[in-house]
Amino acid sequence: MKIGELSRRTGVPTRLLRYYEEQHLLHPDRTDNGYRDYPESAVQDVQQIRGLLDSGLTTQMIRAILPYLSGPDEILLPAEHLTPDTAALLQGHIDRIQARIECLARNRDRLRGYLAAVRPEGEEGAVRS
Repeated sequence: MKIGELSRRTGVPTRLLRYYEEQHLLHPDRTDNGYRDYPESAVQDVQQIRGLLDSGLTTQMIRAILPYLSGPDEILLPAEHLTPDTAALLQGHIDRIQARIECLARNRDRLRGYLAAVRPEGEEGAVRS
């Protein structure tokens, strides 16, 4: 399929599809006239790339794990293929996610405490847990 059709089927602009190719996330064939020719599997690949980007992974991380994705909920990365660099990259991302979770939890608790301190007892819209 041509890039325009892939764009229509995934909702991803052609400009981003070209960027994914530049980042070595997509690998279309080229026709004799130079047009990109994507396989049917590119639809799922683009959907996975979007989901991974939306979850905060970088294109570098996605490039490392994309060959091992078999679906949106499954990564089949054999231990012998997990390089120390890839492991460090993924661990760093996990650590950043955990730091954000802890920061959000602290902010949530502070806001709850503030609301509990300034709201009269039993007021509508009481603080939820």
